[in-house]
This record gives sequence, structure tokens and C-alpha cells, in this order.
Amino acid sequence: MKAKYILLTLLLMTAFSCEDIVDIEPQFAQDAESYFQTEQDYENALIGAYDMIGQSFLSLWLGEIASDNSIAGGESPNDTRSLHEIDEMVHTPESELELRRHLRFMYSGITRTNFIFEFKDNLNFERKDELLAEASFLRAYYYFQLVKVFGDVPLVVDRRLSIDEATSLARTPKEEVYAQIETDLIAAAEGLQWTSPVKGRVTKGAALGLLGRAYIYQDKFDEAAIVLDELISDGPYSLITVSTSGEYVELFSVAQEGNSESVFEIQHTGQEGSDFVAPQAAESNWAIGFHSPKNYEGPVYDDGNSYNLPTEELYNSFAAGDIRRDGAILNLIAWETSNPTVSYDVGTGGFTGYYNHKYMRRANELGAGDERLTSPRNHRVLRLPEVLLMAAEAHNRKAAPNDAQAQMYLNMVRSRLGLADVNASGTALTDAIWQERRWETAGEGLRFFDLVRTGQAEAAIDGFVVGKHEVFPIPRSEIDLSGGAWRQNDNY
Repeated sequence: MKAKYILLTLLLMTAFSCEDIVDIEPQFAQDAESYFQTEQDYENALIGAYDMIGQSFLSLWLGEIASDNSIAGGESPNDTRSLHEIDEMVHTPESELELRRHLRFMYSGITRTNFIFEFKDNLNFERKDELLAEASFLRAYYYFQLVKVFGDVPLVVDRRLSIDEATSLARTPKEEVYAQIETDLIAAAEGLQWTSPVKGRVTKGAALGLLGRAYIYQDKFDEAAIVLDELISDGPYSLITVSTSGEYVELFSVAQEGNSESVFEIQHTGQEGSDFVAPQAAESNWAIGFHSPKNYEGPVYDDGNSYNLPTEELYNSFAAGDIRRDGAILNLIAWETSNPTVSYDVGTGGFTGYYNHKYMRRANELGAGDERLTSPRNHRVLRLPEVLLMAAEAHNRKAAPNDAQAQMYLNMVRSRLGLADVNASGTALTDAIWQERRWETAGEGLRFFDLVRTGQAEAAIDGFVVGKHEVFPIPRSEIDLSGGAWRQNDNY
């Protein structure tokens, strides 16, 4: 009992004396309104804005699986069912897993860039203009990923949303969204240098290249020709001559990151483990593990989940002698035949015998933690060969076509591969450029969006419905969260 009384006395003494010995007012409080006080605060916020760009691998999946380039694959038809529905062109507003992730990840990036712009006048420092130019590029990139997938999307610039706005803001016409993308990329190009001392930072070339792509997607060919010509003539980029399929696919390896053809890459690392719990926190390239053969054993490669499998039609479309066929696509059956130690499992989600060679796991490029989710391989967003093909199309399709310039750019891409020149003109040249673009960018997530913008989607994609499938549905859950303020895309 005596011990209990002593303990009670001590507790009472503590209760009455804590006001004297503990300052209950916080020594430091920080909120959104008071955050930007130093240059380092702006730099940290910019790093946060960059962070979400790694999640745009979902756009790569959509661009291949929704097209005639790939099937969904996977371990079973119910494994990531939404991808199979997109592959079969039967997706609905309830097919939302990947679409919802894409929408939320991109808007998270937009919110982070808007946070910087909202408080851009708090402080002046030497690198401020360049920092804002980087943020402009990032916001344009995130909006571009949204508008090409969903069409009209809510446009918010330079500010955060209030709670009331978050449940009432309507979708903005895509023309206005593209106008903001153009404004941001023009500002970025003006404020950035051709090179950056920091690996992974965006550059003037990245801004001009993405601006050219945005113009191409809107059929603004005169404007595209101007910015892409500047990028090609003034930029520090050069083509790499390759003579074998092995040399071609090596351009996408970790060892070749940042090579002379690279205009913009999303940086990834294998040093930080990743998992399914928080994919938004991943610093690795998730697509790599998903693209590799299930339970693969053998030389060179490593196992994965067998998603995004190239079609036989794509493989057979390549012209004879084009080393890009085996560079872009691994014929696993032929590889197994030439390597008797190879074994793998075939997923019931579909099997073509082909794999995305540009983004497959390699035994010498494994990461930490769950190795399937922790690849260090960078995502090549803009490469000089694609820039040249965009420029070729722009010159061929602008108001006063310049087919000679278009041929020159097209043949620069082909000559580095040892392929014969194309001498066509007019619509025949247009078709040749489009075909070359498919071969050069196979597996890179551009095909579906190219088919849509060029009017070829209905003929190329089984089940494609004109007036519906040019864009994807807004996830039902997001419409519900908006309080019905977001209208659904037509015919969904």
C-alpha cells in the first residue's frame, strides 16, 4: 500500500509540474502555406514533382495492349482483368484498375507542380527560372498522359483545389488542355539548356520533343515541323549505327542509358525494393518484370509475369533483313530451340511465343527486394529516331508539304540500320513513315495513340468502335467521387 501511495504522489506531482518543465507549444510548425522559405524547399518540392513520372509506365501498357501490337497475356484471363478487357475492346467504366491508377498518379504529379507555381513568388534565387521551366515540363507531361488517354480532363493550373472544387470541377475540353500543354512546353524550352549536369533532369530537347509530339497528336504539322527541325539541327543528339539485332536491343539496356540517341528518359533504380502495397512509391521500372517469361530459367534473361506479349502479326510485319524485328521482339520459341537449357511456363492469359525485348528482365540487371518489381532499366520516352520520324511526318503532311525533307529524315532512321532508302512521295510517303514508325517504336507504348490520331484504328484493331474507343472511359469510381460533375466519355 505504501508503494502505491508513493506512486500516486509522484504521478500527481508530475501532473501539476509538467506545465513548468514541458513547453506544450510546438517549437516548429510547417504547413503548405509556410513551406517555401528557402531555395532548398523549392528543390525538394521539384523532386517530389518528378517522383510521379515513373508511374507513366501504365501509358506504355495501354499504348501496346490496346493496339494490334500486343495482347494482355499474364498468368490467367482474370489476372489484371482490366487489361484483358482493354485488349478485347470490351472495357467499361468498371474496368478501372489500371485506368484509375493512371489518372490518380498523373493528377498527383500535376498537384505537386501546381504547388510550386502557387508559391513561386515567395522567394527569388539564382536557379528559379530553370526550376520553374522543369516544373512546366512536368506539368505538361502529366497532362499529356491524361488527355491522350481520356480526352477532356479537368484543367487546374497554378493552384490547389479546395474541397468543394474537388467534388464539383467539370472536365475541360481537350483543346484547352492541349493549349496549356503547349504553353508549358514552350516556357520549358525557353528556360532550359540542351544538357543538364544532373542525370535525369529534363532539358530543352525534351521540351521541344514533347511539344512536337503534342503538335503531331493535334495534326498541327506546320508547328511540329518548326520545333522538331530546331531539335534535330541544334540539339546535341546523334544516331547510332547498328548492324545486328543484339546491338539494336542493347540501346535499351542499363549500360546504354543516356546514349546519344536519348532525348528524354525516365530514371529508375534497382537499389530500392518495391512491392504491390505501394506502387506509387516505386523507384524502379515495374514494366520490366511484368514483360518477362513466367518462371523462366536459362541464360541472359530472368523470369517475370508474361504480360504485354507482342503479336505474331507485328513480328511478321517487319521487312526482310530489318534487324529491329529480333531487336524489339524476342522469339522465345526460337530462343528455346537454340538454348536447350531454357525453360518457362506459359500463362493461361494468352501466349504468342513473343516478348517485348526492349523491356525484358536481364540476369545482369536485377534489383533489390522483389526482383520482378525492382528493375533499374530506364523508360525511354523520347529517342532521336522517333523525333526524326515525327519530323518526317510533319513535313510530309503540313500545308505546303516538303517531301524531300521528309524523305531525308525517314532515310536517316533507315540508313543507320543498313536499310535501303525510301523514295516515295505524297500519301505513299505518309504510309511509309507510319509503317516505319511502327517498326522503330514497337514495344514503346505509342502504337494505339498513333492508330487513333491517323484514323487507322478501326481497320487495325479488332472490336474497335469509331466514336467510342478513341479514348478510354473515366473510371466509375472517379465520377462518383466528383459528385457526378464529370460526364462520361461517349458510348461508355
